[in-house]
Amino acid sequence: MFHVGIVVADLDAASARFTELLGCAWGPVAENDIEVRDADGNDLVLPNRICYSTQEPYLELIQEQPGTPWVCNEHSNLHHIGFFSDDLVANAATFADVRCPLEIVGRDGAVAPVSFTYHRDPLGMRIEHVDAAMRALMEEWLFQPPA
Repeated sequence: MFHVGIVVADLDAASARFTELLGCAWGPVAENDIEVRDADGNDLVLPNRICYSTQEPYLELIQEQPGTPWVCNEHSNLHHIGFFSDDLVANAATFADVRCPLEIVGRDGAVAPVSFTYHRDPLGMRIEHVDAAMRALMEEWLFQPPA
């Protein structure tokens, strides 16, 4: 397991609260639009604002974005559990076979999946596969405390 993603209504307030409660330190906030493809094959560009805790177990806080997969769901604010993957396509097929359908995948222009895949379980939680090729970059950039 790599991280646990939690959707929050206010990223700044949530990171401050987790620091107060759990002593978490946070890496920089990443705020950008990301290219995705949904399960129906539609290419979208979605806003995304996140930050990661700098120590294990890694927490990823995700700013809620209405109209995207990043909303508080009816079960809990636990959004996903993330794992590194050496083969996004094979993992997507395996999860589809066990009734955990694909929701969205990262894309680069017409190429998909790239970077990540989300699979939504009927319990409302997602499983994210993150391309293992991104691990070093993520550990170097996302988990470092701000300067």
